This record gives sequence, structure tokens and C-alpha cells, in this order.
Amino acid sequence: MNTQPTPRASVRVAQLDAIPPVPCPCGQARRAFKDPDNTLATVHLTDISKDSRAHYHKRMTEIYIVLEGEGVLEADGERIPLKPMTTVMIPPGCVHRAVGTLRILNVPIPAFDPADEFEVHQSEAS
Repeated sequence: MNTQPTPRASVRVAQLDAIPPVPCPCGQARRAFKDPDNTLATVHLTDISKDSRAHYHKRMTEIYIVLEGEGVLEADGERIPLKPMTTVMIPPGCVHRAVGTLRILNVPIPAFDPADEFEVHQSEAS
């Protein structure tokens, strides 16, 4: 019997600190694996500034992994303390923002889509 290996996708590698940052509601994000053929997940090294803006996603879940700093996550009116090694899963539809100066890994599932990011104005968040 002659068996052949099943073709697999190539391994993808990203050097997060070499990716140019882009502005986002949280501050600055370095987005890895944002290739058009990848719909599974992306990984963002995000530097959260004190003036992050409330936003939500209709389809995407985000997993925040705090690497540095301390602050709080405001999520649908709840305040969740954040410090290194805190991990939070934010479901679709949850209005959220991080407050403080933090560096996080953000894992959006499915892969990040800028069309699925909706900012909430202060009057809407109240």
C-alpha cells in the first residue's frame, strides 16, 4: 500500500516587534497574520494608551493577554482589573475599552477585519 502525505499549509512566522504599528481605538497595534487568505485568527501586539476609545465587534471575539502595565477593562459597564498575565475573552457585541498604559497580545477570532470594528461615542457608552 502506497500512502502519500496530506498537503498542509505552510507554517507562518511573524516577528511582532518588526511589524510597523497602525492606529487603532486602543492605541497602536502591530498586526500579524493579516494575509487575505487567513480567516482563522490574527495576533496583535497592542500598546494601549490612556485615551483608548470604546468600541465593539459584531462577529469577532478578542482574547486579551496582558504583558505589561496595569489598568482596567471596561466591558459592558463592568470594570475588570488588568495586570500582567491577566487574560480576558471579549465576545462579539461587548462594548469595551482598556484604561491605563498597557501592552497586550490581542488574538482576534476570526481574523481581524477592520469593517467589523465600530467605535462608540461617549453619549452611546453611557
